Amino acid sequence: MARVTFPVLVFLAVAAFVATYNTITMINRYHRGEGEGEVGLRREADEENLSAFDPLIKMPEEVRRGPKRLFHVAVTANDSPYNRWQCRIMYYWYKKFKDAPGSEMGGFTRVLHSGKPDNFMDEIPTFVVDPLPEGQDRGYIVLNRPWAFVQWLRKANITEDYIMMAEPDHVFIRPVPNLATEEMPAAFKFFYIVPTENEEILRKFFPKEKGPITNIDPIGNSPVIIKKSQLEKIAPTWSDVSISMKDDPVADKTFGWVLEMYGYATASALHGIKHMLVNDFMLQPPWDTDLGEKYIIHYTYGCDYNMKGELTYGKIGEWRFDKRSYTTGAPPKNMSLPPPGVPETVITLVKAVNEATANIPGWQEGA
Repeated sequence: MARVTFPVLVFLAVAAFVATYNTITMINRYHRGEGEGEVGLRREADEENLSAFDPLIKMPEEVRRGPKRLFHVAVTANDSPYNRWQCRIMYYWYKKFKDAPGSEMGGFTRVLHSGKPDNFMDEIPTFVVDPLPEGQDRGYIVLNRPWAFVQWLRKANITEDYIMMAEPDHVFIRPVPNLATEEMPAAFKFFYIVPTENEEILRKFFPKEKGPITNIDPIGNSPVIIKKSQLEKIAPTWSDVSISMKDDPVADKTFGWVLEMYGYATASALHGIKHMLVNDFMLQPPWDTDLGEKYIIHYTYGCDYNMKGELTYGKIGEWRFDKRSYTTGAPPKNMSLPPPGVPETVITLVKAVNEATANIPGWQEGA
């Protein structure tokens, strides 16, 4: 098997830095408020998006009482060390909860879009697909995600009627039921996906005759639980729309690292598919501080604290956990727990990583 070259690792590290910087900017603006203007805009966007369904949707009782409706968990990934160790931890926690009471988790597939097998085919159920033609992603690796799903859906034998699209940096913390219905997929609302603030751009891809801009849900493709038949319709359009957005200089500059998320939301709307927005689907430390009834921890943001347990986001803390510290290889076993005063979500995350690394056979720091 070919080794990942040093220039590729440098590129991945730079890409991760750019993504982190852009996300930090959005997060900091969101949590600081930056004046009534931005708060007002966000409030207006939320009010307009209420027509897309309340984010605190409850599963209908008749669905809860019915027979199990299994969903297949699918995560797209490349063969970089960075993606690899995250997938191994994710798969550990999937296995932990798959057969627990209340779970409707079916099979699991890592959709590997490197075009060739890697050394973890025996550890993680994997389906190999091709990446986009060379140069077509233009350095935006995530553009391979919708194309990977297109190929997997066409070629793989998927026995479940539903699919959950997940990401490598997801950790399951509870058994996950099927949150979708026959008609409506279940999704998580992202505060920074605001179609109403980007109507002029989105109308290039979602013309007025298709309906109001609020038909585009404030979501990405993950986490989403969706009927397989619905995703089979959406996926080719999602791939085409995402590539078209990348080709558009204004859309590319405006949407940046979340362009593919807008691509999925727009493609769904083009097919007339609306999503239930499920607030309990996921939490994202350090901003979410209570576990509540959430199902997934998404550790996309760095967690930096001083020894008083105070968040120092944007500044490297005396204690920290940030997945980007491990772009070139796996984290060590038995990482130190956060200092007293740090939210339970961060503590739970680090304990989950430590448990997984202690029990996954052959785990090696830096591998």
